[in-house]
Amino acid sequence: MRPEDIIARAAGVLRENDMGEWTRASPTLYPHQWSWDSAFIAIGLVHLDTGRAAGELRTLLEYQWKNGKIPHIVFNPEAPPESYFPGPEHWASAADTPDAPPGPALTSGLCQPPVHAIAARHILRVAEARDRDSAEAREFLEEVYPKLLAWHRYLATARDPEGSGLVTIYHPWESGTDNSPRWTSALERVEVGEVPDYERLDLDHIPDPAERPTGYEYDRFIWLVEVIKHAGCDDAVLHRTSPFLAKDVLASAILVRANEALLDVAEVVGAPGKDRALIWAWIERGRGGLDERWDSELGLCLDYDLRAGEPLAARTIAGFAPLIAGAGSNDRLETLLRVLDSHDFTGNPDLCRPLPPSTSPDDPGFLPRSYWRGPVWPVMNWLLWWSLESSGQRKRAARLKGNALAQLSDGRFGEYYEPFTGEALGSDDQSWTAAVALDWLAAEEMSEKP
Repeated sequence: MRPEDIIARAAGVLRENDMGEWTRASPTLYPHQWSWDSAFIAIGLVHLDTGRAAGELRTLLEYQWKNGKIPHIVFNPEAPPESYFPGPEHWASAADTPDAPPGPALTSGLCQPPVHAIAARHILRVAEARDRDSAEAREFLEEVYPKLLAWHRYLATARDPEGSGLVTIYHPWESGTDNSPRWTSALERVEVGEVPDYERLDLDHIPDPAERPTGYEYDRFIWLVEVIKHAGCDDAVLHRTSPFLAKDVLASAILVRANEALLDVAEVVGAPGKDRALIWAWIERGRGGLDERWDSELGLCLDYDLRAGEPLAARTIAGFAPLIAGAGSNDRLETLLRVLDSHDFTGNPDLCRPLPPSTSPDDPGFLPRSYWRGPVWPVMNWLLWWSLESSGQRKRAARLKGNALAQLSDGRFGEYYEPFTGEALGSDDQSWTAAVALDWLAAEEMSEKP
């Protein structure tokens, strides 16, 4: 497909999945609004409609919890119950939690990586670069700034009571990388209690079970949901009792960059100096926390199992967290780039394209068709491309973008791709895949302008 055809097809996917004021993640497997999906969707939508991109985040933030948490799912009340599990009825007891939004159970009790401030700043930058709707974008930032500040404060306090600078998660779903080998050993240590009967609805949409988490993993996922609900989604209780408690380096790195974006937003809206000082302190603390989790032998950053008191050793794309956060020293950046180019990742000669698999083919947990255990994710390609651009690695970033767009030229806009064959896997017509394609091509268009 030509670039103009990819743009037209991507815009068509976002129109197809547009539910009026928000965008479903995909037309079949994911009929609800997901938190970090919506942030990436807004990054693409702004190239089509500034107001609609702002509305994507605005709708999500309407369901923000009273403690600042942005829930990982806002459920579509019109979606049939058999379309997704666990749905709103499974989270109904979470609606009784004091911090939950008022009204019926329309959200989950989990959260996801905090891309939202990055998306909000992006909306203004694109509006200004295109010389349109910048006043509307600034008004939007003034509206959402307090909510974004509350979200980051929640992550810096309730999700980091130790003050480590790293975000704590209670469930692999909160990492966004559900069945990644990042979490294998921590999940193996979870003693599963009585799991309610459930049906794997995802396998109705994705018939090849090799592409999805195993039943062993899913039992643990559902059990951890039960634990979280039993604790009333209370962070203090879960820090004491959750059998799964881990420091997530990818979410922490995204939070560092999101705090940088929030600092820019604070400047635009004229926020008080005390806010800016607080946000800057969060940035410094986050970078320090990631430094603590650096593994010099692997040349990657590792998550940390708080229950076992040990790092979670796995070679996954999350290990590039320092690159995403802004690598810091030149030596650290050079090491990360060397590992990215190595046989462990994009230098593997068997890859269809030199794009980073979600798990290294040289890692024992690698499975080429299984969700986050090996496939290439376009949205992660975007995150690494953006990080490389920000680090001054523009030629390298351009190569990654070119290969990533070539992968999407099949027009399917898959959820993820088999790394050796390039086959689209998971759900087709994935909204955030379409969104990052739009942003990549818009970046090319704007760079070519005199």
